[in-house]
Amino acid sequence: MELSGEYVGCDGESRRLQVSCEASGDADPLQSLAAGVAQMKELVAEFFGSLVEQDAQGMAADPDDALDGDGEDDAEDENNIGSRTHSDGPSAKRPKPTS
Repeated sequence: MELSGEYVGCDGESRRLQVSCEASGDADPLQSLAAGVAQMKELVAEFFGSLVEQDAQGMAADPDDALDGDGEDDAEDENNIGSRTHSDGPSAKRPKPTS
C-alpha cells in the first residue's frame, strides 16, 4: 500500500510525494496506514515549510512590491463596499389575487 500526492506550483513544476505503507509480517494494515499518514503529514509539512521559507526570502528581497501588491483590486473593493442593487420601481412581490 502506498500514499502519494502531487503538488504543481505556479510555475507548472510538479513535485510528487510518496510514502510506503507496507505492513511488515503480522502488523495490522490499518496501523501501517496510520503510520504512513503520519509520515506523509511530516513530508508535506517539510515541503511546504521550505516553500514558505523560499517565498519569505523572495519577499524580503523587494519589500516595496510585497507591501504594494495590486492596488487596483483594493480600489475596486473600496468602491464596491456596501453597494447593492436598488430599484426605484415597485416591489418584486406578486400581488395577491382577489377572490
